[in-house]
Amino acid sequence: MKKVILASGAALMLSMGAAPIQALAQEKTLTISVYALAQDEYKEIVYSPFEKICGCKLVVETGNSVERLAKMEANKANPVVDMAVVSMADALAASRAGLIDKIDTAKLSNFGKLYDVAKDPNGDGMSVGYTFYATSIAYRSDKMKIESWADLLKPEYASHIAWPNVTTNQGPPALYMLGQALGKDTPDLKAAIEAVGEKKDEIVTFYEKSSQLVQLMQQEEIWAAPIGRFTWAPFTKLGLPVAWATPKEGQTGGMNVMIVTKGSKNQDLALQFMDFWLSTEVQTKLAEKLVDSPANRQVKLSDEIANNLTYGEDTAKSLKLIPSAVSLDNRAGWVKSWNETVGQ
Repeated sequence: MKKVILASGAALMLSMGAAPIQALAQEKTLTISVYALAQDEYKEIVYSPFEKICGCKLVVETGNSVERLAKMEANKANPVVDMAVVSMADALAASRAGLIDKIDTAKLSNFGKLYDVAKDPNGDGMSVGYTFYATSIAYRSDKMKIESWADLLKPEYASHIAWPNVTTNQGPPALYMLGQALGKDTPDLKAAIEAVGEKKDEIVTFYEKSSQLVQLMQQEEIWAAPIGRFTWAPFTKLGLPVAWATPKEGQTGGMNVMIVTKGSKNQDLALQFMDFWLSTEVQTKLAEKLVDSPANRQVKLSDEIANNLTYGEDTAKSLKLIPSAVSLDNRAGWVKSWNETVGQ
């Protein structure tokens, strides 16, 4: 990376006169758009170290996906953001709207270290995954046995479970896997929604926030719930026999990806930053702080840390992620069907 910076600086000196390399470097600014979570850790592990390497200033904009994509759309003609991190589906939405460029992975020295699932998540070359998570079922192993996603709706279990609302991050993935278990995994999730609807009066709650679940399980009001791995740690501290299910249909989940803004004047710098973030060292530090599950397969973690994350080749290969096009094209229909069948 340092060689690239020096070469770039030398070229600038030749074309612009004898201005000091460092002075020129300091004039560079990279604007990134990210989720608001864990910004202190990101500053310590990613942002500040990168600024020292590149001799540039990093401007960090935060917000939810809707706000950040809207800003990119509003400034499409004159981009104010150079790169962003979003969900797989949001990356496809940005691609469809003409907001992003293909990523030149030849400029990412760490690209080959990524799990295959993270190299081109949407199959269009427009994004690279930097973290992912598994979604499965946290359950009381002394109360029930979970071998299939469909087991949650068994008569003896349905009155002891919580199910994620369809509007949550975990809602569609859980329905997606239930549909697979039922052998009816159509994009409209109709069979799964109908199956949940048939048990709606028995299911304890349709949760909006995973933080609700720890208390419900502690009070033994529920025995099981589909959750994302990133919320697993509190369940392990309950002092109860809570297990992570490995259903025969597999696990689902989600992935966050990096994208480069179309028309950005700092695309090379954005790629340099992305490459730094994907490095084994940075991905390891983020994982050890329990910020992100690593997409870099060379990251090695202790069992204690790995237990709280989505980690390892076997896990990465087992993830059955909802295709982004399916999510974008059916999201409104899922909510409509859910409201009609389950109601909230």
